[in-house]
Amino acid sequence: MRPADIGPPADEASVKRPWLTTRTVRTGLASALAALLVGSLAPAAHAASEPKHAAAPAAAATSWPGNKHNATGGKDYYIDATLGHDTAAGTSPKNAWRSLAKANATTFHPGDRILLKAGEQWQNEQLWPKGSGSAGKPITISAYGDKRAGRPYIATNGHVPSPFNADGTKNPQTVGLTGAIVLRNQQYWDIDNVELSNDDDFATDITKGTYVRDGIMVSINADLFPDGADTVMDHFRISDIYVHNLDGPSSWQKIHYGAVDFQVFGSKSYKAYPAGGYHFKDVRIENNTFENVELHAVQFAFNWFAADSADSGQYDEAGKWHEGWEQLWVRTRDLYSRDVYIGHNYAKSIGQGAFQLADSQRMTVEYNEVNGFLERYNAVSCGLYLWAGADSTMQYNEVYGGPDNEYDGTPWDLEYTNFNVTYQYNYSHDNAAGWMAYMGNSSNSVARYNLSVNDNGVLVKNMLSTNYAPTYFTNNTFVYDGADLNTVHDETFLSRVYFLNNIFYNTSETTPTPWYRRTGALRQAVFSNNDYYEASGVHSAQEPADPDGLRADPKFVGDPAHYVTGAGVDKIRKAAAPFALRKDSPLIDAGRYNAHLGTEDFLGTHLYYGDAPDIGIAESKSGRKVAHPVDTDPIEDETDNRVNLALGKPVTASSTHPGANGSLGAEKLTDGNLSTRWAAADDATYPITLDVDFGADTTFDQVYLDEYTDAGTNPRVQSFELQRWDAATGSWVTFATRDAGVGHDLTVTGFGTVTSSKLRVALTSQIATEQYTPSLTEISVYRAGA
Repeated sequence: MRPADIGPPADEASVKRPWLTTRTVRTGLASALAALLVGSLAPAAHAASEPKHAAAPAAAATSWPGNKHNATGGKDYYIDATLGHDTAAGTSPKNAWRSLAKANATTFHPGDRILLKAGEQWQNEQLWPKGSGSAGKPITISAYGDKRAGRPYIATNGHVPSPFNADGTKNPQTVGLTGAIVLRNQQYWDIDNVELSNDDDFATDITKGTYVRDGIMVSINADLFPDGADTVMDHFRISDIYVHNLDGPSSWQKIHYGAVDFQVFGSKSYKAYPAGGYHFKDVRIENNTFENVELHAVQFAFNWFAADSADSGQYDEAGKWHEGWEQLWVRTRDLYSRDVYIGHNYAKSIGQGAFQLADSQRMTVEYNEVNGFLERYNAVSCGLYLWAGADSTMQYNEVYGGPDNEYDGTPWDLEYTNFNVTYQYNYSHDNAAGWMAYMGNSSNSVARYNLSVNDNGVLVKNMLSTNYAPTYFTNNTFVYDGADLNTVHDETFLSRVYFLNNIFYNTSETTPTPWYRRTGALRQAVFSNNDYYEASGVHSAQEPADPDGLRADPKFVGDPAHYVTGAGVDKIRKAAAPFALRKDSPLIDAGRYNAHLGTEDFLGTHLYYGDAPDIGIAESKSGRKVAHPVDTDPIEDETDNRVNLALGKPVTASSTHPGANGSLGAEKLTDGNLSTRWAAADDATYPITLDVDFGADTTFDQVYLDEYTDAGTNPRVQSFELQRWDAATGSWVTFATRDAGVGHDLTVTGFGTVTSSKLRVALTSQIATEQYTPSLTEISVYRAGA
C-alpha cells in the first residue's frame, strides 16, 4: 500500500480510472445477456457460473440533478476540481469552488445543494459539509454538468482520521469521521449520483492494523450533543451512488465500516444516556452499486455504547441473561432507528456481511442483490440480515456466492433479539454454508415462501438460545444435493419451531437427506404437511415424523437442475416461476392453513384456492378462492394432548440461585414453558431436591425432565433419583434411578404405576467436567396408561 504520508502523482486530476472502460463494456454485454435471458426465461446451467451483471450503474439517462432548478428555494454551490477556485463565490458553474475543503468549512442551510461537476475527481479529499436541512428542505449532495460525463468521483484513498486512541480504545472525537463523505449529528440530507472510494491500493489486502474506512459515514455521536438537543436524526436519502474499493483488516475492531454506514456512537454505557433518542428516522438507501468493499455494503445502526463492558448485559422478563452485544437494551430503552427502506441495491465481492442491519424498527429491505460475501474476512456474518430488530420485513432479495466455512456464512439469518421479523419471497442459490442462520432469543420469527437452490451446507444453522415465541418456517422450497449437504439442522432446537408446507427436494441419487448431527436436534421441531422428495427413492431414518406429509415428486413446471440466474432482482418472480406446481402435482391442496402463511405466495397469488393451501412457494389457482382463510385446525394445539399432572403445581427446591432478579425460582419447573427455568445456587450441595406437591394422591407412570442449555451452558446432571412420598411412614421412597444424565426431553418410564401426593426429583451428582450447578426448565408428570 502507498504510505499515508506520500502524496498523489503530480497530475492526479488527470489520472485515468482503468476500471471505467472495462465497466462500460461489461455493462453493455451484461445488459444484452440479461435481456435475452429474461425475455426467453432460458434457465442458467446448474453449474455455479457467475451471473452476468453490470459492475456499476450507468450514468444519468437525461441529465444530472444539479442541472435542474433547485425546487426547495435554497442556494446552489458548485465545485469543479479542474476549473474552480476556492476564492470564488461558488454559486454558479462559472464561479465554482475547487476543493472539498471549501465545502467542509461551510455551514449549509435548509434547501441548499452542494453540486459536484460530473467527470471530475477529488483525490485524497474527504467531504464533510456542515449544517442540517429541515422538513421539506433537505441539503443535497449531487452532480451537475455534462450528462455524458461520469459521476463526480471522490477518491479519499484512506486519508481519514483514526477512530482509535493510542491505547486501542475508541476515540469519541474521531469515531464516525472515517468516510469519503461524512455526516455527524446532522439531519435532512440527500446524497445521490456520486462515485466514492476510500483505499489507495485495493489489490493489496489489508490483514492487520486499525484501518477503518467508509464510503458514506452517517453517525450519531451521543457525547457531542449539547443539553436539550434533538438526538433523533431525521430524513436521509442515499441513491444512485457507486462505491468501490474499501479495504480494512481481516480482524474484528469493534467498529463496523462499509460503503454506506449508519452508526450510533457513545463512549459510556447505554445506561448513562436518556431513553427514547439516539436513533435515525426516515431513511432510504436505494438504487446503489457497491463493489469490492468491506466490511459491508450497507451497515445500519449497530450501536456500541460500551456494549462489551462487564455491566452492559441485562436480564429479560423471563429471567434470561442477555450479553450487551445482543442489543436487548435497544428495545427496552426505545433506541430503535425506524422507518428505514433499503432497496434495489447491487453488492458484489463484499468482504464480510453484505447487508448487516441492526437496531431498527419498521425496516423494509427488498430487491437487493448480493453477489459474493465474506470474501476477505473470516468472521461470523451473513449475506443480508437484521439483528435486534422489530416489525421488519426482508423480501424479494437474491443472495448467491456465499462462502464455505465454519462460520454462519448463510445468505439469511434469524438473529438475536428480533421481534416480529419476517423473511419472505427471497431467492438464494449457490451458498456453500447453507440457507438460514438461526440464533434465538427472538419472538415470532417467520421465514415463508422463500426459494433455496443449491445452498448446500446447513439449511437451518445453529440455535443458541430459547425464544420468546415460536418460529415458523412455512412454504419454503429447498432444492439441495444430499451428498453435499451437511445437515438440515446442526445444533438442537431449544424452543418450538414449526415447519409447515415446505418442500425438501434432494437431488442426490446416492445419499438420503441428513437431517441432524446431534441426538435430539429436532426435539422442539414440529413438522406438518411437508413434502420429502428423494431422487434416490431412499428416505433417511432421520426424517422427521410428519403424519400429514408427502413423499412425492412435486412435479415442478421447470427442471430444478436448470434454475434461473442472472435475471436480476427486478425479475425475481421469473426466477421463482419454474418452481410452481404443474396441474397434476400431488402437492396442490395438500398443505395446511396457518395465519403465519401471510396473504400471498412468492408469485403474488392470493392465499389460498381450493380445499387447502399448496405445499411450496407457489399457490395454484385450483378450486374456489378462499377470500378470508380461518385456521380451524391450529397446529399449535396438536403438540401434546397428554394431561400434565404437574402443571401449575407448587414446587419446593432445596437450593435456588439468587440471581436474575429472582426469576430462577422452582415454580418455573411446572409452568409448562420451556423458555423459563429454575437454577440451583452456586454453592448448592448434593443431593439437590425438587419436590412437586400434587395436593392429593395422584397416579402416574411417566416423568419428563428437561435441562436448560444455551450457547455457553451444557447439561450438568450426572445422576438422579425419582422418589414418592410415603404418607404412612412420613418418608421418601425411591422408585427410579438413573446415572446417564438428564439432558433434553428425557421421559423416564419403566417403573410401573406410582400413586403419591408428592414427587421428588433428587439430583444426586454432577457431570465431572461441569463447573456450575444444574438448571432445569421443566418437570412434567403423565399417566400414559390411563
